Amino acid sequence: MKLHTKIALGLVLGALAGGLCNHFFRDAGWLAFLSDNVAYPVGQVFLRLLFMTVVPIVFTSIAVGVAGIGDMKTLGRLGGRTMGFFALSTLLAALLGLTLVNTIRPGAGLPADTRDELMARFASGAQGLAESSAANFGISTFVNIVPRNPVAAAVNMDMLALIFFSLIFGAALTMIPREKAQPVIHVLEGIGEAVIAIINLAMKLAPYGVFALIFVITSQFGWGILQQLSMYVIVVLLGLLLHATVGISFLVKVFGRMSPLKFWKGIEAPLITAFSTSSSSATLPAGLAVARDRLAISPATSGFVLPLGATMNMSGTALYEGCVVLFVAQVFGVQLDLAQQVTLVLLAVLSAIAVASIPGGSLPLIAGLMVAFGIPPEGIGIILGIDRILDMTRTMTNVGADLVTAAIVDRQARPSPPA
Repeated sequence: MKLHTKIALGLVLGALAGGLCNHFFRDAGWLAFLSDNVAYPVGQVFLRLLFMTVVPIVFTSIAVGVAGIGDMKTLGRLGGRTMGFFALSTLLAALLGLTLVNTIRPGAGLPADTRDELMARFASGAQGLAESSAANFGISTFVNIVPRNPVAAAVNMDMLALIFFSLIFGAALTMIPREKAQPVIHVLEGIGEAVIAIINLAMKLAPYGVFALIFVITSQFGWGILQQLSMYVIVVLLGLLLHATVGISFLVKVFGRMSPLKFWKGIEAPLITAFSTSSSSATLPAGLAVARDRLAISPATSGFVLPLGATMNMSGTALYEGCVVLFVAQVFGVQLDLAQQVTLVLLAVLSAIAVASIPGGSLPLIAGLMVAFGIPPEGIGIILGIDRILDMTRTMTNVGADLVTAAIVDRQARPSPPA
């Protein structure tokens, strides 16, 4: 049985067992004991395995990705254009995702007393770190992006400060002699590989963690909390579809001077690979081949843009992260004002850079964002069971954004035809 099938099964069985226990044995003392002393600790161990990877994966991924750009002066316009269109595509996706969730509100609809019980049951673990990220948005927020102590920023999971330090560190590696920078990059790459191995280990425990997390919630609150899940899936898929057919198509038409229909037909092979593997890295060989043979992108451009995009350009993931955080906030009755949502957009764009290009690689970052905004991270158990199919679709969006950036950068680098 494949892992994503096990996770989905864990969600279904946990929800079924918890809902039945809530219906027949809601006030039984043994149910409270089972929930508090067995299921809850198992779920917390799984969450902590994810949490402990957040800081190292953010730092190593961003630092290595920026350092991989090389000499900024030599790369010049190529690097600037690439990073600019990465940022534009990712920002459009994050804004679209939050707009849809705010408009449709898939997590709303729970009775007020159920929301209050949810917060009383789960919020205590998240409140301690809530102030570090988005409680006050203003001039002080921009000042605090620059950390006085990067270690303290890591300890407090101050994501903006941690990401800023990672970007600066990676840029600094491009400014020192290559023979001195390369050993540091190799160490960071090794740490990153080790952290990815930890994430893979955590995901092997995911079926049991998901069962435990969802059992704790449904045994106390019944099945009503899961009714929002179908709307959440529809919203995410709608957002990814709109970003691909409208956002990316707009970019390829206006900036890439190419027919969107021709573009999407030309990249069918890497899209299918992305859907089946849920990995941008695994799709890279197919993307490079299509860029050369079907899109007529120069090997120099595709060889630079696509490997960098597989690491740093995750527009579908940015959309998904914002959707998940805001959806779970709605389920738990946590209100994020406009200023906090602006911060969430910024964090989704920046943290998407740090997502490991493997199945489930965004989950540690999503858990970290929940904590940063005072949203109980246990809420991630609600969506884990259906994360795989959404992971497959958002990876397709990520790969499409990489290829459109390569096409745009390559077209703009060519001289205009004579009048």
